[in-house]
Amino acid sequence: MTFDIFLALMGFALASVGTPGPNNLMLMTSGANFGWRRTLPHIFGVWLGFPAMAFGVGLGIMQLFDTWPILEPALKTISIAYMLWLAWKITKASAPGEGNTSGKPLTFLQASAFQWVNPKAWAMALSAITIYAADRDLGSILFVVLAYVICGCFSTNTWTLLGVKLRIYLTNPRRLQIFNWSMAALLIGSLAYTLALSH
Repeated sequence: MTFDIFLALMGFALASVGTPGPNNLMLMTSGANFGWRRTLPHIFGVWLGFPAMAFGVGLGIMQLFDTWPILEPALKTISIAYMLWLAWKITKASAPGEGNTSGKPLTFLQASAFQWVNPKAWAMALSAITIYAADRDLGSILFVVLAYVICGCFSTNTWTLLGVKLRIYLTNPRRLQIFNWSMAALLIGSLAYTLALSH
């Protein structure tokens, strides 16, 4: 891969990870509800989990869907169920500083596993591999992974810190409730939009 192509890949990766989507909405919400430090496992789960998924796609994991077509509707069903559960979890988050522990940030494993049921993540991985590693050469796949590691570090922290900045406005339980319900609605909306594009 030439340097010019890698720069183009970096631009593609930054645009795809930086735009609003399930991961970014959840990171912002977690930052607002739990702060940056408590959101770190979630950050690492997204930051490293998605490049790992893209690596698997590059190695041919999508062939499983050709071999067993039933996997695609099963994955969509799991995606919808999991995203609805996450939306419900967002609505139950506690206000900053409250002792209520009904809401907890995602763990590293939960955030990593989420990449595999996130429709936007699948679309990003498939597009990046198809455009920048079409020959499935290991070197090209690793460049795709590297681009997403670099851009993902910037994006995950930016969205989380945006949420952290909102914390000062969300100490009021009513404002927090409105924010959380709005984020849950946007999460469901992003799921519906991504699924509609896949048809």
